[in-house]
Amino acid sequence: MRILALDHGTVRIGVAVSDEMKLIATPLEYIPAEPFADFLVRLKEILRDKEVELILIGMPRNMNGSYGPAALKVQEFVAVLNSALTVPIKLWDERLTSTQANRYLIEGNVRRADRKQKVDKAAAAILLQSYLDSIA
Repeated sequence: MRILALDHGTVRIGVAVSDEMKLIATPLEYIPAEPFADFLVRLKEILRDKEVELILIGMPRNMNGSYGPAALKVQEFVAVLNSALTVPIKLWDERLTSTQANRYLIEGNVRRADRKQKVDKAAAAILLQSYLDSIA
């Protein structure tokens, strides 16, 4: 069984998955956020194919730890997912994951046009790896 991480965005939702030992996070793909019905169909396929036991969703927080408008959108997203899925969902602090992902992609000489396509799934992998490291 694996853990799946989602990096919620209004345009794209990054997806990463753990290995079966729950040691290593791997970027998987991004799924367009809209239309939501299509997102849900693809997410259910991934959950089934990867035998996911837990969904980890990044909770955006301000640097001082408070919650802003983006956190409210994630809470609404989680509420909809909870009603549509049976897999448990856990929220995890995602501060600076997108910044880190962009930095890694830049350091890896990934072109700007390509970074836009990869940053969401990379951020999901960073989020997931931080969670995996905390439970190791």
